[in-house]
Amino acid sequence: MALSEGTQIGPYTVGALNGQGGMGEVYQACDTKLDRDVALKVLPEAFTADPDRLARSVVRRNDERRGRRIGRR
Repeated sequence: MALSEGTQIGPYTVGALNGQGGMGEVYQACDTKLDRDVALKVLPEAFTADPDRLARSVVRRNDERRGRRIGRR
């Protein structure tokens, strides 16, 4: 699913494509609520049809967040 620059997704404004691969596409974006740069990962449609695969992706992302919080202590 290719996104165009300037597309709004919730509070995010999509920027340039940073990379793509088997796990999806990653875009630069701006969080307009917090006024900061972020990265948005768009998963392939195949993930939405496979609940186990989607759950693994969400769990991995949550683990990454926890790791960052622990690293800041």
